Amino acid sequence: MTASWSIGGEYMESCNCDYLCPCIYTNPQGEVTHDHCIALMVYRIDTGSYGDVSLAGLKFALVIHSNKVMADGDWIFACVADEGADDNQRAALTEILSGRAGGRPAMIHDNLVGEFRGIAFAPISFEMDGLGRSTDAGLFSFAISGVASRTGNGEVISIDNVSHPANSRLALARTREMHLHGFGLDLDLSGIGNNGHFAPFAWSN
Repeated sequence: MTASWSIGGEYMESCNCDYLCPCIYTNPQGEVTHDHCIALMVYRIDTGSYGDVSLAGLKFALVIHSNKVMADGDWIFACVADEGADDNQRAALTEILSGRAGGRPAMIHDNLVGEFRGIAFAPISFEMDGLGRSTDAGLFSFAISGVASRTGNGEVISIDNVSHPANSRLALARTREMHLHGFGLDLDLSGIGNNGHFAPFAWSN
């Protein structure tokens, strides 16, 4: 039986689309920049649990490969979960990320995924330095820089009321580098300034 769960914390993302990714301002009905989109999302759980199993302090990641229009579905989809999780935490993360436990991951699986390539366990880093974010999840890594407002207040430019699994408000960022070698997918980008985002997130079933 699926347990009640809720998790919240911080998320960051890089994708191979040019900045600004067309999916963000087209809900996401517009065509991606290239023939397909590869998006890498990393989530740091600061608070949360699955039933009586605490998930605070763990991390997970989503790997998405879409065709020309993301909303059309038929995604290749895979996940990376925190290698530091104990057996109970691994079971809980597996239930959530597989979509079996409901909530946002279930919506993704039920409506958008054509091929689920499973869940790998690996160490996942989540680094924050001012407007910079970086991660290494074993099978992939990326580094992004938030786009600072020219008002001089030191804050990042954000976009509101978007249709995105992490949050309806996303900080805008550009990618310094992005690498993926896993789940049958390969990508290396550096110095192109492709699209990125970060935001708080909160999910539950």
